[in-house]
Amino acid sequence: MTRPGPQLDRAARLGLAAMGVAVLVIANDFTSLSVAIPAIESTFGARVSTAQWVINGYALVFGVAIVTGGRLADMFGRRRAFFVGCAIFAVFSLVGGIAQSVGVLLGARALMGIGGALMWPAIMGMTYGLLPKGKEGLAGGLILGAAGFGNAVGPLIGGGLTDTLGWRWIFFLNLPIAAFAILVTWRVVADDPPATVDRRLDGLGVATLSTGLLSLLLALDLGSAVGWTQPRILALFGLFALAFAAFVFVERRAGARALIPPDVLQNRTFFAACMSVLLMSALFFAALMYVPQFMMKSLRYSAMRAGAGLLPMMGVFAATSFAAGPLYGRLGPKRIVSAGAAFLAAGMFLLSRLESASPYAALIPGMVVLGIGVGLFYSSVTTAAVTALDPSRAGLAGGIVYMFQIGGGSIGLGLNTAIVGAGPNLAAGIRNAFRVDTVLALGGLAVAALFIGGPVDPERLRDRRHHHRAHV
Repeated sequence: MTRPGPQLDRAARLGLAAMGVAVLVIANDFTSLSVAIPAIESTFGARVSTAQWVINGYALVFGVAIVTGGRLADMFGRRRAFFVGCAIFAVFSLVGGIAQSVGVLLGARALMGIGGALMWPAIMGMTYGLLPKGKEGLAGGLILGAAGFGNAVGPLIGGGLTDTLGWRWIFFLNLPIAAFAILVTWRVVADDPPATVDRRLDGLGVATLSTGLLSLLLALDLGSAVGWTQPRILALFGLFALAFAAFVFVERRAGARALIPPDVLQNRTFFAACMSVLLMSALFFAALMYVPQFMMKSLRYSAMRAGAGLLPMMGVFAATSFAAGPLYGRLGPKRIVSAGAAFLAAGMFLLSRLESASPYAALIPGMVVLGIGVGLFYSSVTTAAVTALDPSRAGLAGGIVYMFQIGGGSIGLGLNTAIVGAGPNLAAGIRNAFRVDTVLALGGLAVAALFIGGPVDPERLRDRRHHHRAHV
């Protein structure tokens, strides 16, 4: 019989609750404004292409700054980084809520992205730090479960506030929630000493990585709209290549002071986790984009109803994420991450059978299976990645994993958009794109099965097989 692990005291439980609330704010913010875009257009007389940057600008800055945020959290203390990030997020939520021009609103959203990029890796580091050894799997489940719940209820909260009090209240709602998270964290989470006495930030590393990521994400975002062979898109890809080459050169010279230190780059399990996240994020972001598109354009759903239509996927995602923590402790990283990847591949395959005349009910099995996969995979692969490194790297590890998630999602959206656009109709285009996504998921499954939790050891497998036979 398995002995119960160490129990969590009241302070740890309150701290975990505060971390869950903080994640909820960030995750909700990604999706709640998606249904408010028409109202924002109307308020400022802006075009949809401009108003869309309320979402795109936040995600872009968040994705670019996340690794720097993780490094700062490890260098100066995660609790401090969390307070600074939360304050930035709250202040510019207020600015966004009272904005009288679309320019001010977009600027506020970009600065909210900086706040979120400081908060997220700090939350990751503090959550893993609050849990005793043997319960690390609960951290990934808590964080991704709260994120899944926030993503799921975001369109419902955003739509409800937009239809009643107005879209500005989506921003105002962040203020009391952020205040609660700060207050509880201040009271129950101990101040953590910085991981290093050398607090000099690798400025060249930050500059080159940020330039490269910004160029890549902009190229992927704009290329699907204006065409991949446009000179400005090619120039952005060229700038990405130059900046990435410069980043590699700068990091080699920086040594231990590097933005991404050598011990992180050389860790095979961590690298494998990041590669599997890159592949899987391509299909998860594609499902979030094109399943609602099918509901709105083929089934004639409203934006609000399409958001609710995603609940079979997002609700299962949230519930499975919470369950994944205990399963991680029992099954280990290789089995649980591989199982999640297998469910992701199966879910995309089911959704790839979509036809123009398919009713909503035909989407539900694929969404449920995909939701199980997302819940099992992301929470467990995050834990596998963070625990593969020294505890002093927890914030940086969380930031890098999320960077790969954003990068994979952006690349996947660009690829899926090109394939969907080339199809004879929407359903056929989605079907073709989701088949490609299924192949990517199988690639992610192979990486997880072979390398996460250590490489496959043929001798160990043979011994285990003999052991099972002896008990049949």
